[in-house]
Parts: sequence; C-alpha cells; structure tokens
Amino acid sequence: MSETTPKTDSAKVIPVKNVKIHRPEGSKQEQYKPRDQIYVRKVSGYFQRFRRKMNFFFLFMFAAIPWINFNGQQAVLFDITEQRFNLWGLTLWPQDLTLLAWLFILSAFLLFFVTTFLGRVWCGYLCPQTVWTFIFMWFEEKIEGTANQRKKLDQQKLSASKFKKKALKHFCWLFFSILTAITFVGFFTPMRDLFIDFFTFEASFMSAASIWFFAFCTYGNAGWMREIMCLHMCPYARFQSAMFDKDTLTVSYDYNRGETRGARGRKQDHKAMGLGDCIDCNLCVQVCPTGIDIRNGLQYECINCGACVDACTGVMERMNYPQGLIRYTTEHELKGKKVHFVRAKLIGYATLLVIMTSLLGYEIMNRVPVSMDIIRDRNELARENFNGEIENVYTLKILNKSQKDNTYRLSVQGIENAKWIGENEVHVKAASVYTLPISIAVDPYELTSYMTDITFVVELVEKDSDVRLTHDSRFFKKR
Repeated sequence: MSETTPKTDSAKVIPVKNVKIHRPEGSKQEQYKPRDQIYVRKVSGYFQRFRRKMNFFFLFMFAAIPWINFNGQQAVLFDITEQRFNLWGLTLWPQDLTLLAWLFILSAFLLFFVTTFLGRVWCGYLCPQTVWTFIFMWFEEKIEGTANQRKKLDQQKLSASKFKKKALKHFCWLFFSILTAITFVGFFTPMRDLFIDFFTFEASFMSAASIWFFAFCTYGNAGWMREIMCLHMCPYARFQSAMFDKDTLTVSYDYNRGETRGARGRKQDHKAMGLGDCIDCNLCVQVCPTGIDIRNGLQYECINCGACVDACTGVMERMNYPQGLIRYTTEHELKGKKVHFVRAKLIGYATLLVIMTSLLGYEIMNRVPVSMDIIRDRNELARENFNGEIENVYTLKILNKSQKDNTYRLSVQGIENAKWIGENEVHVKAASVYTLPISIAVDPYELTSYMTDITFVVELVEKDSDVRLTHDSRFFKKR
C-alpha cells in the first residue's frame, strides 16, 4: 500500500491511496464471489395473507380478462396487426394514441404518489416479477420441501428421487410459464382461437414464436433469476428512493429498541443483561426474497413485501415482547418526531392526478367515434365534364371507431350549388373502414379563384344523435 499526494494549488489536499490486493502465490481464490442461491423460508402473518389475496385477485383478473367478450368481441384486445385496441366499450386507433399516452402518464404519477406515501409496495405486492416468483417458490416448496430440505437436496448427489423432484418442479414451472405466455399473447391476438390453435399446432409462426419467447422469459425470470431482476435489471429499484422522504412508510428495523442483539431465554430479563429486543434469530433474513438484512437500514434491495415484519412479529409474540420491532414506519417516527402524512409533495401528486384524470375523462367523453381521411386524385386535380362543370375527384375513408354498425350521411360545404356525385349515405360496420370514391361538380361561374376551401361533413344517421365530424379540403378550378 502506498500513499501519494497530488499537486494542487488548493488549500485543502485530499490524499489519494492506491490499494493493491495481495494474494498468496498459487492461490485459487476467486476475485468475485458468485451469487449464492437464496433459500427463502416460508412465513405466515397478516401481510403475507394480504399479499397472497392481492396476488390471487390480480392473477385471476390477468387470466380471465382475455376470455371476456363485450358487444360480441373480445373485451380487451390490443390487435397490433389491425392497428386496433379494444378496451371494453372503447375502440382506440392509431389516431387515438394520445389517450394511451395520457393513460401511461397518469399511471406513472399514480406510481409516484403511492411510492411517496407507502414506499416500494408496488414491488412487494403487485409487480409481476414478484408475483410469479412467489408462485414458482410455492411449486418449489410443495415438491422439494422447506428451505432446509431444498438446501439439503441441492447438496445431495444426483439420485432417482432427486431427479424426480427436480424434473417435476421444472415441468410445473414450464407448464405454468406456457399458460402465462398464452394468456399474455391473448391480449394481442384473439384468445379463443389462439388457445385452441396453439395446442392443436395450428397457430401462426408469429403467435407460436411469441408464446415460446414469453414462456422462456417467465421461466427464466421467476425460476432462475428471481431477485437478480429486482436488484440489477429493474430501473424502478434505482430511482424509487428519489421519491422517498422522511415521512414515507417503509419496512424498517427499530434500531434503538432492538440493539444490542443477542440470544437469551424466554424467561430471562434481557434488559438486565444489557440486550435489546432483537434475539438475533436471523428469521428476517431467512424469509427475505432478496436475501437482505433489514437490520442494516434502508436498502434499495428491499421490496417492502413485509415478510420480515411477519417473521419478527411471530418471534415477538413467542418472546412476549411488544410487536413492531420490524414494522412499516417512517424515519421521523423512528426518531420520535411527528409524522406528516399529509404534506406538500403528496398534495402536489394528488392534485396532478385529479387534473390528469379529469382531462383524460373529458377527452374520452368528447371523443368523436368516427374519423375521415380525404385522398385527392393525384393524376388530375380538376377536369371538365360533359355538362361543362368543373369536377374534383376524392376518395373518402370513413372509420367507424365505435363497436356497433352505423350509417353516416355525407355532405360538402363551402361552395354554393355544389353537386355530390356518388353515395351520400354509407353503412359502415363496427371498427372498420369504408372506402368511398366520390366527385364534386361545380359550375365554373360559382368559382371566384383557382382554389376554394371546402368542408366535408360526416353525420351519424340516428335519432337525437349529435355525432358530427368536419374535415377541411380544397376544390381546384381547371386552368
């Protein structure tokens, strides 16, 4: 080890130390220790029961929604090939992607609000990576046994019993991954046809490839990578602490109450022994899905799942100590200060959420369920017909954005006595485009300039309907 001092004109000099790692000659010690496998111990308690109920509810919703029909079609379908998104009674097209952008922005601010108030509960209770990891761990426990039994099984040499357990576990993982992938792809492809086609080997190459790709990702992420996704690949783990403040609820260890740690008998007076409430049983570490020790303070690896809270609560009950040594609390509370649940940051996020929700609702309520594109004849802007009138040819593309068949009436404004040549009432099927070639003929004496602004009007032919759309275009005079 050597010490050097860089030359500087500053009054303060910071010494720079070059540290070299010396190894015994011939040492085979690895420079970087490989990842140790985490054998998560099962724990029960209030927060784990609550988490399982939430996981079951949202897993059920994930599996059921693609099978639900609404107005004769799949209720939720993001059909990329048809460029059409069905959300129950709402059909979105590429022209409506601003609505999806609003929805994503709203979801982001909702996540910011929840994180500021409750910490990283998204990761512990709702994140698909966490949910599927716990499901895979459930298969693991049912087939291979408890955490200690799994650890002993992995240390054993390969035998028929071990091979059987491992094969059954990986079969269950893979089968559940395939079901997950089919369900996920079913949000983008009609689910009923996809499910039958996949198991009868009649699915298209793209659908089958997508299913196997997402099945492989599910199998790898929830079965093998697990906490690696949370610790090293998820960007939320890196920036979520920026939204924390001293009044954010997080899973925390009460250092002042727990220290000094140490083993003791249930009937011993630990205070007389100079010990805190923590008996140093390490259960909080054994039940943690990311393998951290919450007693080391707030760490970005903590996903706020509450497993350590339930484990410690059980220990406190057995020791007849007050609960809450590890609990959901705030930094201010741990320091004995007043907690401000209603604060400026939360009010700001809540205000933005209300404003954006209102704007999104207003845009959806005032959305016109029809659109029209106008394509001019590119070969000839204007021509003279047999009656001496000036004709312009247009192709109208009328898109019915609603989920029912509609009849629309078409007209043109902007030029007196303009003649509409072609259909002026069209029947358009739900969520489809109707292509209509038409001509507009005008007496040349009605035209005062080479180019005249006109407006095409589309109206829904339905009693008491106020659906009306206008689209500007131009009418050219023959030179």
